[in-house]
Amino acid sequence: MFRELTPAVRVLLLANCAVFGVMLLLPQLDLDGFALWSLVGDGAPDTPSFEPWQLVTYAFLHEGWLHLLTNMWALYMFGPGCERILGSQRFWIYYFVCVVGAGLVQLVVTGYVRPTPGATIGASGGIFGLLLLFGLARPHDRIMLLVPPIPMPVWVFVTLYGVLELTLGVTGSQQGVAHFAHLGGMAAGYLLILFWRWQRRRTPPRY
Repeated sequence: MFRELTPAVRVLLLANCAVFGVMLLLPQLDLDGFALWSLVGDGAPDTPSFEPWQLVTYAFLHEGWLHLLTNMWALYMFGPGCERILGSQRFWIYYFVCVVGAGLVQLVVTGYVRPTPGATIGASGGIFGLLLLFGLARPHDRIMLLVPPIPMPVWVFVTLYGVLELTLGVTGSQQGVAHFAHLGGMAAGYLLILFWRWQRRRTPPRY
């Protein structure tokens, strides 16, 4: 199973699992400075503040087994297909644009729209960008959900998931989940796809 993974997805899976292993084995190691901290401080002198590198490093931190396994399972399911569509080089660009885009949206929401101190962690922003890409590239592929256990086209799954995230984010009915970061990852991915399409149309054919 592991041999069937594409190169970039394999590296991402190993990196996320390795960081999580370090967090478990070395709990005394302070990695708080690598989480994405809100622009709104909570006044505590020992609380880290926002730093630019956090827009990337937060995506390699997870708060528990369920958080990690959920994101890594989605990466395993959709990542290889996306990497085959884009190629490894563009996959890396796409993934981290989604991660950074998700982080920027989260900073805006927690800093200005709904001022909220605290940190954001997890690879979900990048994962949601991959979901969008997979849904656009292979909309009629069918996937089997676990809950409820019914098959559905990928485009339906991605659309419903996006609407659910928007609803939960606007209503604030599920605290502790960065719904707008998920949407930010999808939005950043979509903008990059549009840019690449525009770039391709402007590039004259070579003979």
